[in-house]
Amino acid sequence: MTKQTKNYRTLLIGVGLLCPMAFAADAIAASPAAFPTHPIRLIVPYAPGGGADTLARGIAQKLSETLGYSIVIDNRGGGGTILGSDLAAKSAPDGYTIILVASTHAVMSSLHKKLPYDPIKDFAPIVRVASAPNILVLHPSIAAGSVKELVELARSRPGQLVYASSGNGGGSHLAMELLRSMAHIELVHVPYKGTGPAMIDLLSGQAKLMFGGMIGTLTHVRSGRLKALAVSSSKRSPVVPELPTIAEAAFPGYEAATWYGVLAPAGTPVPIVRKLNAEIAATLNHPDLKQRMSSQGADPAPTSPEEFAAYIKSEVAKWAKVVKESGAHVD
Repeated sequence: MTKQTKNYRTLLIGVGLLCPMAFAADAIAASPAAFPTHPIRLIVPYAPGGGADTLARGIAQKLSETLGYSIVIDNRGGGGTILGSDLAAKSAPDGYTIILVASTHAVMSSLHKKLPYDPIKDFAPIVRVASAPNILVLHPSIAAGSVKELVELARSRPGQLVYASSGNGGGSHLAMELLRSMAHIELVHVPYKGTGPAMIDLLSGQAKLMFGGMIGTLTHVRSGRLKALAVSSSKRSPVVPELPTIAEAAFPGYEAATWYGVLAPAGTPVPIVRKLNAEIAATLNHPDLKQRMSSQGADPAPTSPEEFAAYIKSEVAKWAKVVKESGAHVD
């Protein structure tokens, strides 16, 4: 046997030994039992202090206790969540970078002509964690005590009722556009730079109706300065169980709640996705986290990865139609 042949055999043997070792390493990396082995980064595509950030920190605290490694919050606000979402989409698909998104994730591709990522193809859904309804509220001067009465009034006064929103293409805007489309009514939209200015004009009577977030709106409802008609979720809220959903009050199928969920980059191993799904869903049963979510008007809404993936696809399709009909756009 020549020296060259021996070297070739040695190389083949080495490759033969290394390949099983490489496959074993990949198997360990993708094994839920071996994951995690170091801290996980949780990207929050919003500035600190908001609802999504508060929810993310609550989940991170409990999740770090069960996994045994820190969950590091990485606030990447900017571009209407585009900056943080793009960072997550382009991160290594190993389970060590995940992102908490809100329902705007399903709307961005309709509002923007071009995104640097695909909201469906570039992510592996892990779990939907919570849902928070908005409240349909009126100025007390509007003589309507139900959703049906509001619709009848709007039909008798086409193009006269003014509704406020937190901004063009925002959740409060699109929630009203979905109602307008399903009810076949004409309303005048006045977008504001945030919920605060919109609420001020609603309270003064310059605007007549609006979809408002649970926390900031309930104070004005309970003081009698606003009149609440219904919630935008598919189920009644335990915070205001006396309020019907819009679906049961008038329009079956209506849903425009703000939801939150956790995604990973596309290609993240399925065993890791399933482990994160189980661990995050378990944290939602912790009394402290339940209380924190309840204080924001949010309800735990854990799903399987497959259910969450299907839900995101349905949300993208639903809001694409609403955005097109409303003419809303950002760029």
